[in-house]
Amino acid sequence: MSLESVIADLAVRAPDLAVIVTEASTATVDLAASVHGVAPGQIAKTLAIRVGDREFLLVTRGDARLSNAKAKQAFGGRPRMLGAEDVLRLTSHQVGGVCPFGLPSRIEVYCDVSLRIYTELIPAGGSTHASVRLPTERLVALCGGLWADACDIPGAAPEAASR
Repeated sequence: MSLESVIADLAVRAPDLAVIVTEASTATVDLAASVHGVAPGQIAKTLAIRVGDREFLLVTRGDARLSNAKAKQAFGGRPRMLGAEDVLRLTSHQVGGVCPFGLPSRIEVYCDVSLRIYTELIPAGGSTHASVRLPTERLVALCGGLWADACDIPGAAPEAASR
């Protein structure tokens, strides 16, 4: 059902975008990067987070890591990653296919500033074998245009990761 909800959502909000379904799994950043022939950073991973009583999504580049300090500053409290059951409840997507499309209800979706380095990104498409390739600014617009500085990039000084 999750793949179908993504297809239905994009048919309404972005009919020019296609969901790419592959035989090979795209359930992890490394698998998706290999399938699509891109760097792991170009895979847009979607994290389900709770801060206090608030639940939301954060889309970040595949090789970035959530920074507790940055996320606390960005979201006003200590971030907690949701478990698989809560991710499914919140998004209707199984872990490995979580994306900001086809959600069962309206929730806040933030895009991490680490995404800005890429002109094109590939988030999951609602299943462990589905993805969507789209321009970064289009992804941000479809997510609602909210930016956050909540992640660190491997090999980058903390100052460089927030640019």
